[in-house]
Amino acid sequence: MIQYDGILLCDKPYGMTSHRVIDILRQTIGQKKIGHTGTLDPRAIGLLLICLGRATKISQFLGDLDKTYEAEITLGVRSSTYDSEGIIPDENPKPVPSLTSNEIEKILSEFKGLIRQKVPAFSAVKVDGQKLYKLARKGKKINPPEKEIEIKDISLTRWISPLITCRVTCSKGTYIRSLANDIGEKIGCGAYLSRLSRTRIGTYGLKEALTLTEIKHYREAGALKKHLRPIEDVLSYPSLKTDETFSAGIVSGRPLHRANIIEFQGDFEAGQLICLKDHGGRIMAVGKSDINSGELRNHDGANFFNYVRVLN
Repeated sequence: MIQYDGILLCDKPYGMTSHRVIDILRQTIGQKKIGHTGTLDPRAIGLLLICLGRATKISQFLGDLDKTYEAEITLGVRSSTYDSEGIIPDENPKPVPSLTSNEIEKILSEFKGLIRQKVPAFSAVKVDGQKLYKLARKGKKINPPEKEIEIKDISLTRWISPLITCRVTCSKGTYIRSLANDIGEKIGCGAYLSRLSRTRIGTYGLKEALTLTEIKHYREAGALKKHLRPIEDVLSYPSLKTDETFSAGIVSGRPLHRANIIEFQGDFEAGQLICLKDHGGRIMAVGKSDINSGELRNHDGANFFNYVRVLN
């Protein structure tokens, strides 16, 4: 049985949960060690970063990558879930103001930067140990928490009333459906997220992703490995390459000394995440140094490296 290790770019279809995608891939690929770096709602489509084998150990370091979405927002209709699921069928649409593209762009620009965003009532976020959506479905009154997120960029791509189509690049934890609802409240007629596609995670684009059908095809043809991104290509942190005598001890968290380092790859500051490589260049751990790379070059040997995650 082939063991796959690396990152696979997957194009999630409409109507399927991210968890269901993982279940299908476990059956298709034939191994249990599979995970992802961030969910997509069932009604959203687009890019999922799938971690296979040893790469499941680095998912925590990929979750913070910026994400880019193509979003369609329908004005004039409110939704309890902020997407099409929570629309009341017999509710009459509200009048949509007559706005120009420039006016829409100006409204969108007001959401750029660091903002406070209210978590949707219908979400998996926990309050007092209970998931919000379970409380909401029981009809309980909920005051969802707010959190700070960053909209790195937001631009209008199309405006044909009542539909706004925009491109959004944002930080981890951003709810695009909350953003859609807030835009509708800003305009004054209400809105919901009617379509969403995640097009980019960090440097990885949707155009590079494979559908579930294509993954199955390449797996059966014995050609799936060539579509995997190696861990060494995905983790872009500065790194320290160690000598052969030290390499075997990395998996047990062996204390690192300056004398064990045979190569510096990139500069880093104290407390910054860095990779620890074996003598062959394979990433074996991620951690933090107590001192910066300049000081380390002249260090006299005391342990300075703190392990965060070992990739055994």
